[in-house]
Amino acid sequence: MLKQIQGGVCAAKGFKANGVHCGIRKNKTKRDLALIYSEVPANAAAVYTTNLVKGAPLTVTKNNIANGKAQAVICNSGNANTCNANGIEIAEQMCSLVAQKLGIAATDVVVASTGVIGQPLDIMPIKEGIPALVAGLGDNSELACEGIMTTDTFVKEIAFEFEADGKKCRIGGIAKGSGMIHPNMATMLVFITTDCNISSVMLQEALSEDIKTSFNMVSVDGDTSTNDMVSVLANGEAGNAEIVTKGEAFEAFKEALAGVTQYLCKKIAADGEGATKVLECKVTGGKDEETAKTVAKSVICSSLFKAAMFGADANWGRVLCAIGYSGADVDVNKVCVVFRSGKGTVSVCENGAGVPFSEEKAKEILLESEIEILIALGDGDGKATAWGCDLTYDYVKINGDYRT
Repeated sequence: MLKQIQGGVCAAKGFKANGVHCGIRKNKTKRDLALIYSEVPANAAAVYTTNLVKGAPLTVTKNNIANGKAQAVICNSGNANTCNANGIEIAEQMCSLVAQKLGIAATDVVVASTGVIGQPLDIMPIKEGIPALVAGLGDNSELACEGIMTTDTFVKEIAFEFEADGKKCRIGGIAKGSGMIHPNMATMLVFITTDCNISSVMLQEALSEDIKTSFNMVSVDGDTSTNDMVSVLANGEAGNAEIVTKGEAFEAFKEALAGVTQYLCKKIAADGEGATKVLECKVTGGKDEETAKTVAKSVICSSLFKAAMFGADANWGRVLCAIGYSGADVDVNKVCVVFRSGKGTVSVCENGAGVPFSEEKAKEILLESEIEILIALGDGDGKATAWGCDLTYDYVKINGDYRT
């Protein structure tokens, strides 16, 4: 049973965090350097972007946690440290500098960067900012979250309490993600901490399985970033017997992990660049889960449908169109579509054809900030959920001059 609690990445025992402005970003009111620290060594797992162009920090992190261990996470915003000749060197220096201050090994540091691609990253602001970053470590999950934000408009953090092996455990996470968000992992930066005692092997298995129905089902704009990563640190401070095999405790951990990841998914979708609405597409009746996932992702990625949602236009034909080109094995003559929000529900399509409905009522429903698109395929038990947002004028404005 999950219980939502406060604390973000500091909710779990033995974790501290902080975020400061070190000077990477010109705006001095914006934090641009974040740190998460476990007082004891932790088991670690991560998943990375599928983009062939990858930020240097991902390479360094992958090498560092190859042994399944880590004790700290350092992340800067404002510069992606991608496509730079000395990118690996800079990422390794970030690890070394923070490790020296913390008294841990540089290879026990997860390193990440986010921001503009292809611009050199100067190590000096980071070097000068690390003393204050370490000195301010405490119950500062929100400050750490601010330090990893780019075009995000609000902090994304969550924590839950759960039970494993009769022991009370905690898990929490922070995320950044607003643009360059598209399925197939991971499509943002997410850092998760837990005091649950779980082996790195089982931690990796849980995370790799989870992202298939969480972060791989989010899309804002169809662009998969170069720097995205989800990492989890588990320090075992809850005192439960180490989870080394599948069983009741492992299932409890997976449920708690899903609670964190799916909450953050919705927040990332809601904060899509320029977005005014979060869209949740729920598909049922697929021949199998993969069919349902394909349909849900296709609908949530459709620029035409996203634009219709911005205009509160119940243009259900765009839903059918996205299903039709998705490549999923679907009998379109069985498809039913319903739009739902806090203002009510309207059925717009049954058995692949339109049905009479009130345009005025539909408009009222679609003017809400949270909208569900319910699609019934009528072919089986497969189901899936995907998250996205509307496509607005502001998305183009934000990205038209993102670099300059």
